[in-house]
Parts: sequence; structure tokens; C-alpha cells
Amino acid sequence: MSSVEQSYSLAKDRYQSIGVDTGAALEKLKTIPISLNCWQGDDVRGFENADTELSNGLAVTGAYPGRARGPEELRQDIDKAMSMIPGTKKLALHAMYLESGDKPVDRDAVRPEHFKNWAAWAKEKGFGLDFNPTFMSHPKSEPFTLASPDDKIREFWVNHGVASRRVGEYLGKETGKTCVTNIWIPDGFKDTPVDRFGARQRLKDSLDRVLAEKIDPVYNLDAVESKLFGIGSESCVIGSHEFYLSYALKNNVLYTLDTGHFHPTELISDKLSSILTFMDKVYLHVSRSVRWDSDHVVTFTDELKEIALEIIRNDFTGRVYIGLDFFDGSINRLAAWAIGSRNMAKALLYALLEPSAMLKKAELEGDYTTRLAMLEELRSFPFGAVWDYYCLANGAPVGTEWLDEVRKYEADVLAKRK
Repeated sequence: MSSVEQSYSLAKDRYQSIGVDTGAALEKLKTIPISLNCWQGDDVRGFENADTELSNGLAVTGAYPGRARGPEELRQDIDKAMSMIPGTKKLALHAMYLESGDKPVDRDAVRPEHFKNWAAWAKEKGFGLDFNPTFMSHPKSEPFTLASPDDKIREFWVNHGVASRRVGEYLGKETGKTCVTNIWIPDGFKDTPVDRFGARQRLKDSLDRVLAEKIDPVYNLDAVESKLFGIGSESCVIGSHEFYLSYALKNNVLYTLDTGHFHPTELISDKLSSILTFMDKVYLHVSRSVRWDSDHVVTFTDELKEIALEIIRNDFTGRVYIGLDFFDGSINRLAAWAIGSRNMAKALLYALLEPSAMLKKAELEGDYTTRLAMLEELRSFPFGAVWDYYCLANGAPVGTEWLDEVRKYEADVLAKRK
């Protein structure tokens, strides 16, 4: 028996003493998909144009060597990253990651065939795919897209949204796993506007047209993502929390909660139960905000654990779709994927190892002493031993072994890219 297995055996007994079945927790964890974000691997450049630069308030800092320069390199890097992450995975694509050969394709002309290589790759690996229309970093995205007062500009982006949903449907059919197609737009005002209502009426009309075509939810689910403010939209974001939450409720689409898109004192963990009281499902974009929406790599923070606890305590695993959304060009990009994804999975395991039924019973009976005492004692339970065993049992590196693999891949592959 290895040291990892020995440690797990002891941890298993410890958790059993409080009524927690670690084996059941590990089996449950394997069924919860985590959607990696493809744009971490190439600094959100995409494959439309080699000279594409981010705009609409987005920026990637750092110039760590080895950025993926094309779809084959990006898929190669994702393959390696996923091999270091235990459990069920998906991959989230943006429309700008299309493959059209030598023929330029504008956003309104995106078609399923431009993603056939991604679909074939995902099908071979057994991964699901999520999708995002790309409303930023385009000559027609400044300053408005779906809320533009220019009818031609608005029509262009409506057509892009319609086309993107069809791509999402295609990806769902090809992989046999539901695709979540998430709509985020950068529209807003830098300075105080006079007519917020007019802009939001235009956005509503555009969304109605984008979502008019009925698509089987087995293949594609639609989501809308809000934001508090952005660079260039400091005074007013058209797609605000109130706007999109209302729209999602009325139109039966998913609402996307991004952990960096709210005021720093607002907690996503607190919003989940409120929203899921009235909505069937939500979509998560998990990142780490430092001085607001900076999309840092996900770390094992208290809030990440609270988000996972809210999902597990209330049996929301079938109602919350979990996706990552960060991009850091200052560190090894595969390491960023591995750190962020493993931490998301760790948080879910931490939650699965909580004796929630016991704690809920104590709370319901007004025994807040037991509730507080148990929550604090659980912090020092041997959770790490269970995580190491989960990695071992699922063929993923244990502890910092994954970092050794990243360093070898960097020397053998990334360092040779110019």
C-alpha cells in the first residue's frame, strides 16, 4: 500500500466518525463537469487574425513564453492540462477560435463547420464543449453591439448571436453533451448617460431576435452574463445584473454569475440559493478578482469553498453549470489551467466531505453551538489525504507532481515556440 493509500485509509476512518462516506463523495465528484476556458492558452487572441488584439476593456498581462499560436498547438496544450486534472472535464470555446483555413470569416458568418475539428477532438476525448459568441475585439464592437443605436451594427451582432447558438447546438449534438452558449456583451457608457432605458430596450429587442429560434435544450442551453462595470463602461453597463436576471427569469434562459462581475463585497455563494429558488439552472464563470474583475487564476479561497458548499449542500449539482474564466499571461499557461481547475475540484470535494445533514439538523433545532463547533473542526480534518487519493485513483498527478510534468512539457514543447 502506498503512502497516499495509507493516508487515505486513516482519513476515511476519521470522516466516517462523523458520518461522512468518503467513497461516495469521490464517486459524486467524478460526475461534476468543470469547463476549462480555451482562451487561457493563447491570451485571448483567437484564430481570426494573427494581429488580433483585445479591446472593449479586456487585457492580458505578461508575456510568458510558449503561448499557443494555432488550433493544433492549443489543443495539444489543453490535452496536457486536462491530463493533470482529475474528474469530468468540458472545454469552453469562443467564436473567435473558429478554423476557416485561409478564408477570412466575419463574425456574422460563423458556422458549425468552422468548429468541426474542435467537435471531433472533443468527441474523441469524451469531453463536452461550451460556447461563447465573441462580441468584443472587433471593429464593429466599439462602443456598442446588441444595444447599438446603429441598425446595421445591431443587425450584424444579432446575426452573430443567431449563428453562435447554431454552433452550440452542433457541438451538443456532436459530443452528446449539452452545450451552454453564454452571451456577454461589452456595451456601456464611459460617462453618465441620459438614456439608459433606450439602450436597454434595444438590447432586449436584439436578445429576443437572437433567441427566437427554438433549439432543443438537450443540445444547447442559452445563458446571459451581467457585469457591474468595465473599462470604458464605468458609468453604465447596459447588460446589468438587474437587466439580465429579469430577462433570464422572463425568457427561461440561464443566468450567468461571474465571480468577478459584482461589487467586491458581494458574494456569489450568497446569490446561488436566491436565484435558484426561482430559476431552474444557472451558469458559473469562476475566476478570482483582485481589485475587482481582473480574472486571476482561481485559488482555494474561502469564497470558492463557500460557492462549492452552496452547490453541494442544496444538491444543486444538476442545476449549476461550472465554467472557469481567467487568463494570465505572466505564468505558465498550463500551470494556470491546472491550478484553477484542481482548486475548483478541491472545493467541491471539500464540500462533499461536510456532514451537511447533521449541520442542517442542528441549525433547524437552533443548536448554533454545534453548528459553529463542527464547521470550525472540519477545517482541520484530513481533506488533503482524500484529495490525493482522488488524484491517484483517477490517473492524475498527486501533490506537486503535476508541476514536474509542466516543467518537462515546457522544456520539450513550449520553449521551442517562438
